[in-house]
Amino acid sequence: MRARLFTDGGARGNPGPAAYGYVLEADDGTVLAAHGESIGIATNNVAEYSALIAGLERAVELGLGELEVVSDSELMVKQMRGEYKVKNEALRQLSLRAKRIAGAAGTVRYTAVRREQNTLADRLVNEALDGLA
Repeated sequence: MRARLFTDGGARGNPGPAAYGYVLEADDGTVLAAHGESIGIATNNVAEYSALIAGLERAVELGLGELEVVSDSELMVKQMRGEYKVKNEALRQLSLRAKRIAGAAGTVRYTAVRREQNTLADRLVNEALDGLA
């Protein structure tokens, strides 16, 4: 089954209280899964990768074999495509984990979009962060 995985992560302060959100959507727009979660103190990039990993894990659980990952993190997208090197050690470990999970998922491609095109995942991040207050 083909699906889109919308991911987002954010931190209030960098590092600061952080959270991620993801939405798995079928081709017809049906939401298959959505989740937002706070992850403690982290950077925005760690939160972005945390969203990717959690969303990929859920896609594997659901047996989705063809995924388009949609993110407003150009850095993460370009790192996962191999266009940018992952210089930060923490991000390198997260990117390697994401690549292993993506390999189990099947065909995965990455698309960078503007924040306005990623509203549901963004809302899940903010709801998780607001829950910390």
